[in-house]
Amino acid sequence: MIRARGIRHALAVALLAVLPLQAATQDAAPRSEPNTLVPKGVMRYAPGAFPDRIIAAPSQDAARGLGIAWRTGAGVESPWVELAVATDSPDPGAVRRVRAATQALATENGPAHHHQVHIDGLEPDTLYAWRVQGQGTWSPWRQMRTAADPGAPLTLLYFGDTQNQNASLVSRVMLEALRHAPDARLALYAGDLVSGGGGEDDNEWGEWFDAVGPVASTTAIAPTAGNHEYFKEFEDTPQERRVLGAHWPRTFVLPDNGAPGTEATTYWFDAHDARVVVLDGTSALDLGTAQAQAAWLDGVLRANTRTWTIVTIHQPMFSPRQDRDNALLREHILPVLEAHRVDLVLQGHDHVYGRRGGLTDQATPQYVVSVAGAKQYRVSPQARRDMDPVAEDTQLFQVLRMDGARLAYEARTATGRLYDAFELHREGDHTRLVEHPDARIPQRDCPRDATPKGRADRCWE
Repeated sequence: MIRARGIRHALAVALLAVLPLQAATQDAAPRSEPNTLVPKGVMRYAPGAFPDRIIAAPSQDAARGLGIAWRTGAGVESPWVELAVATDSPDPGAVRRVRAATQALATENGPAHHHQVHIDGLEPDTLYAWRVQGQGTWSPWRQMRTAADPGAPLTLLYFGDTQNQNASLVSRVMLEALRHAPDARLALYAGDLVSGGGGEDDNEWGEWFDAVGPVASTTAIAPTAGNHEYFKEFEDTPQERRVLGAHWPRTFVLPDNGAPGTEATTYWFDAHDARVVVLDGTSALDLGTAQAQAAWLDGVLRANTRTWTIVTIHQPMFSPRQDRDNALLREHILPVLEAHRVDLVLQGHDHVYGRRGGLTDQATPQYVVSVAGAKQYRVSPQARRDMDPVAEDTQLFQVLRMDGARLAYEARTATGRLYDAFELHREGDHTRLVEHPDARIPQRDCPRDATPKGRADRCWE
């Protein structure tokens, strides 16, 4: 009898333990999340003695140089980078040391020092190990292979806006991209890396680095400035204007070859058989630099000797979102893209997916808009007529593979499913477009009438 009561008691305890779990597994109503996982008042990203936010960007000749940047606490001034040709031994062998330049930045997470180094004189297609210094500390050694000279295949990644919920939801996109392209040597980001949010800026930058950390550990990063990398000075007054945020010039070491008036946010570089050109759509639209950027772009493309040309810009030439029209870009930038038959124009800003050809019946340019982050808009009726494929409610990444006269493009969802695929084949002065529709998943449209916050003009936020 006593034993029976003991068994019944044990079963009752077990049942009570299970009931909360059953309740927890019930479907919950969809809800939006804040842009960061950091609770209010928590200094999750306070700078300290250990180096963090470590990132490398390609030099103008990506086969022979890198720009490296990182962050520490304010006690570190002009630290070192150490670099050596990677070997199979734990002994790094001959180590090259380069002193960094330091800039201060005060944020809600405390005072920080940002450090930058240009490293030139590297050998093409060579695996280098390197580390950066903190306050009595060093980062782990990283390994990164320089770009090759023309003639060698190249795999690169392209991401649309990350912007929102980087740590929470963008992280999985970065990891899935690496699973599909472990050989990538370059990653292009099409702007709006973070959302802004006033005092939350530094937390958002911290989470962006958390999200892209796996990609940045082995891959050179080529970022594009978006409108959220700017803030509005004198907002809601006649003097309102866009000003580039303080993080951007401290976070990245980019080639010093940009357009007049946008030297910090426009640049170009060569890698393998590709010339990549980065434009600043926000400055073009809001700060009057569209003509200067167009003239500069024309000169950079005229001097191009590489097989393939890729241009990244945040705001699209042809917007797939309702009630957006970047007419100034089509007036000044678009004619240059069309005249030089740029192969790919990679864009962000509109938080949907859409692809279309140019103004002629030729294969190039191919204009792409994509989104990697959580914020999702709706595709306009016009875009549904002019673009194919299109997608809503979908986080994506893109893998580009260039091998001689062939460029292969894939857009995949956050779970790795193929959404868009085509190839460009260079045949003398002619380029042929080959679509690959068979393996693609069906078109994705927003299943919700409104976001959890009640916005009918968006699918998710």
